[in-house]
Amino acid sequence: MIVVTGAAGFIGSNMVSKLNSEGYIDLILVDDFSNDEKNKNLENKNYSEKIQRDEFIKWADKNFKELDFIFHLGARTDTAEFDKSVFDKLNLNYSKSIWEICTRTRIPLLYASSAATYGMGEMGYDDKHEIVDKLKPLNPYGESKNEFDKWVLKQKQAPPFWAGMKFFNVYGPNEYHKDRMASVIFHAFNQIKETNKMQLFRSHNPGFKDGEQMRDFIYVKDVVDVLFFFLENEEPSGIYNLGTGKARTFLDLVKATFKAMGIGENIEFIDTPEDIRDKYQYFTEANMAKLLDTGYFIPFSSLEQGIDDYVKFFLLPGRYK
Repeated sequence: MIVVTGAAGFIGSNMVSKLNSEGYIDLILVDDFSNDEKNKNLENKNYSEKIQRDEFIKWADKNFKELDFIFHLGARTDTAEFDKSVFDKLNLNYSKSIWEICTRTRIPLLYASSAATYGMGEMGYDDKHEIVDKLKPLNPYGESKNEFDKWVLKQKQAPPFWAGMKFFNVYGPNEYHKDRMASVIFHAFNQIKETNKMQLFRSHNPGFKDGEQMRDFIYVKDVVDVLFFFLENEEPSGIYNLGTGKARTFLDLVKATFKAMGIGENIEFIDTPEDIRDKYQYFTEANMAKLLDTGYFIPFSSLEQGIDDYVKFFLLPGRYK
């Protein structure tokens, strides 16, 4: 029996779909199931039981003997939320409770960390454990993820296998419910659909031309392939980056979106709001050496391949994965 927390969310629901496609149907889905829009992500999925997020810890304490693996993908991910108590409860303390159950009952655990832990990238984007204490996230969300990573690395007792995955800029199906927190591709598609043009931030950094700010964008299908690999292989425990290892520009992203939609390019540049300029990242790129050293060999989708698939098979027809 496999547990997926955050099961109704973006990455969680894609993980459920991946598990189903690989023949796993004895699944326990954990989330706050009060959001009808999110619940659409679970339509036509196969699973054994749904458990409300607030009830899961007690449930797991009683039923741990039936559990084979936990994917802890649930979290509060709003980078504009500044109430630290929300993140302490949902991201830090809840994750500690799951870790302690997995340690005590010997259940393998994979949990969601985030590239937001890297802040402005002062220390680079290397998933070495030695730099975790030195990282300076830019918001309470990133801080909560880094605080858990720091706590994990200090534990003397651990699950038989554990992995913390630092997700970079993930995009793909089942993010309809995320509103402003959805991927740039999702917002680009909707803006182009409504206005036949796309607005991008100007560069206020002399080292980058307008639209050439760069991010490591990764398709959610590639993300869940990696997560499934750890379920089946249980490689060395640790914190792992999960991006493509190849940064791409926002111009590349928007051009690929126009092409997938069959619409001519029409791109405008607007000033980056002053209140975020000092925290605006111009470059992120995952160092993927540690994952590749495990023997993971499936190639990642290029940005163009991922966007083409996402737009044509999900966004245009309004489909879910």
